Amino acid sequence: MPETSYTLPVLTDTRIRHYHRTQSGKVVEFVVQLEVEVRGIWKPAIRYDTAHGFAHIDRYNLKGRAKKEKLALSFGQALTRAEREIKQNWLAYRARFLKGEWP
Repeated sequence: MPETSYTLPVLTDTRIRHYHRTQSGKVVEFVVQLEVEVRGIWKPAIRYDTAHGFAHIDRYNLKGRAKKEKLALSFGQALTRAEREIKQNWLAYRARFLKGEWP
């Protein structure tokens, strides 16, 4: 099963981690996560993934609490949305996260 994995630095303290796996040309698993370094520790701010068998978004605050939002999309559609939204909105997500708000 083909896998793609990379980390995209967007600022010295902010990066996007991407992983996806396909089978017969279809996405069967993925994670796209915005991470922010806080006091030397990389913390997730927002993550789109397929853990638990369904596509969803986890939004984190500085305390590590998460809110989960289920996506009524195929894994391929959710991966496309994840990449687009995180790449377009990472600066706003980062700012909210660092203020202690939900991205």
